[in-house]
Parts: sequence; structure tokens; C-alpha cells
Amino acid sequence: MPVELPVVIDRTSPVPLYHQLAEQLTRMVEDGTLKPGDHFENELALAERLQLSRPTVRRAISELVSRGLLIRRRGIGTTVANQVVHRRDELTSLYEDLVRSGRTPSTEVLELRTDAVDERAAGALGLAPDTPLVYLERLRSAENGPLAILRNWLPPEYGDLTSERLAGGGLYAILRARGRHPVVAHQTIGARGATARERRHLGLAKGDPVLTMTRRAYDAAGVAVEFGDHCYRADQYAFDITVHER
Repeated sequence: MPVELPVVIDRTSPVPLYHQLAEQLTRMVEDGTLKPGDHFENELALAERLQLSRPTVRRAISELVSRGLLIRRRGIGTTVANQVVHRRDELTSLYEDLVRSGRTPSTEVLELRTDAVDERAAGALGLAPDTPLVYLERLRSAENGPLAILRNWLPPEYGDLTSERLAGGGLYAILRARGRHPVVAHQTIGARGATARERRHLGLAKGDPVLTMTRRAYDAAGVAVEFGDHCYRADQYAFDITVHER
């Protein structure tokens, strides 16, 4: 039986009503109030109870459907989707996103080098093209299996990192513990077909896509902290971005 959701709408707020509803519903999915497979409150009943128009409620629910949080099925209705990691527009690591959503991340270090020469990464870090960088490649998984392959390049000062340290937590926690606090980043999000190696590690079939993200992160002084080039299983991951008018 659908749960009656504890939503509060502030009609004095400049935030659109549909957005208030969508954000509260999103939090309920993320904090476990709404669990995978739960039946969602009927659109008409929700509109009447909150004294909102049906188009307003429909628009909010459609946002959650487009984010992969809800699923509409003919004859069944709207249900909460199975667990998918949703990265909000915040500067966090995948490890932190998983922990925040109540999941248990694990990490396998696929490669760790201290002599990686990569012109693109060096340029992103503001270093000379021939600078030997620290290169990390990790497979991040959770209870349901592999989620992402994380490739990162760091300045040479991190040459003492070990596979054991990287397997025990998130990269940003390591950086913060060493006094480097990422506070702003430039990200580019895309999609492409998975390579044979990515399919093998992520458990994908031939032709399956991956979501991609490249990120350049900087500390408060504007100094580059890390450069990342990551790929994610498209059926287990989504990016949530809120755009505000200037």
C-alpha cells in the first residue's frame, strides 16, 4: 500500500512548487524513507492532499522518473527504482556518495604508478607536459557489484600513496587528510560505448554504454588538486544537476 508522504509546501517561497515537491521526494528516496520497490502515492491523491494542481505534481514526479529514482509501469503504477547512485551537483567523491546513501563501498586498485607522463593531465594540473605524475586506477563497487572505474592523476608529491591506503577509503578524504581541500571543480559529463577492458571489469555486455565524467578539482587558493577521468555503469549511476537563473 502506498505510503502517505510527509511533504511540506511553502507557498510564500520563491522556489517553484513542483521543485519543492521534487526535492523533498528526492531526499526521501536518498535517505531510505522511500525504499526500492515501494509503491508511490497516487498522483491525484497527492495533488488533493497537498492542494496542488495535477500538472504541478506530474511535473515533480516526472523529474524523479527522468533521474531514475521512480519507475512508471502500466498496470502497476509508480514505484521507487532499485538502488542507483545519484551524484548531486556537489564536490564529493563516489565513495562519499555511496556512504551517504547507506551503502558499503569497496575498492580494488587496478593500477598505481608514480611515473605516468600524460600531457592532458599535466595541463589540467598546471604542470609541465613531461612531469611524471601519480596515476591511480580503481574499480569502485558496492553490494550489487561494480559501479565505476576511476582514473585519477595527482601531482608528484603524492608518490608515497599505497594501494592499501587507496583501497581503504575515498580519494578526497585522503587529500583532505593531507591538507589539500578540494573546494571547486570543473566537470564534463558524457557517455560512450564501453571498451573491452571496461566491460570486463564492470560486468557489461557488448554494446552497453558507460557514463563518463572528467573533473579538474582546485583548492581554495586555485591550485589544481587532481584530474580525474571516470566511467560509470549507466544502469547504476546518474548525475543530478540543479540549474539556477543568474
